[in-house]
Amino acid sequence: MKVISTQELQTLLKLGKQVNIIDVREASEVAGGKIPGAVNMPLGLLEFKMNELDKSEEYYVNCQAGGRSGSACKFLDYQGYKVINVEGGMNAWAGDIERIDN
Repeated sequence: MKVISTQELQTLLKLGKQVNIIDVREASEVAGGKIPGAVNMPLGLLEFKMNELDKSEEYYVNCQAGGRSGSACKFLDYQGYKVINVEGGMNAWAGDIERIDN
């Protein structure tokens, strides 16, 4: 499985690179903040929402600590998607946080 550190991902964002980030945490977790631009697809719904993804694109998969995103990466990779696990997840994220207003 391909992996990227939160620092490397933050550098890509600072350089203005176009990145697709999937946050597989639950909506209640994401409400506290997420990586700017990340799309929430909770792990339990991934099987039903993966058809919204483009197999020609690359996706960075994030969660709270790296476990759920690792599971999501294995599943999506098996389905033919290009995925990279964000090591350490939000616990290791030191960059900007996008707050969700409810």
